[in-house]
Amino acid sequence: MSSEIKLSQSTAIRLEQARGKGMPEEELLKAIQAKDVSAFDAVSEEEYRYNEFFSYADEHGENLEAAVKDGYRITFNTRGGLGIWLEKAFKVQPEKDFTVGEGVVTGLQLKQEQAEVLAKRLASNWVITDSKDVPAGQELTLKLRALV
Repeated sequence: MSSEIKLSQSTAIRLEQARGKGMPEEELLKAIQAKDVSAFDAVSEEEYRYNEFFSYADEHGENLEAAVKDGYRITFNTRGGLGIWLEKAFKVQPEKDFTVGEGVVTGLQLKQEQAEVLAKRLASNWVITDSKDVPAGQELTLKLRALV
């Protein structure tokens, strides 16, 4: 079995931003294979540009192609970065769809398949401490592992 693909929080946010803005998987893979930064122009945002996307991934041994095809786990989540990643990955809004506190995320409602993706992607410094069934799927509570 192949080892788990690890991505930095920054790389994961950019990958989910591209997906969330409608960049098809095949286009994403084509851009990654060609290391074509300009392919991300349409999905780039002021705070999340792709200028160093490939150089950072190369420098840190991040296999972007495998991450897109097979999934990944984030190496480390900060509190703020986790909130941003949740926004990009699941199109949820902080303070509306979930609350980020000191070392805790509460009230996060995701569809069952989204909750499964979260469990696979969440960095090991965070854990899902509570999950309850709700009409939309699951309501989750996430906590910093150190606080559990």
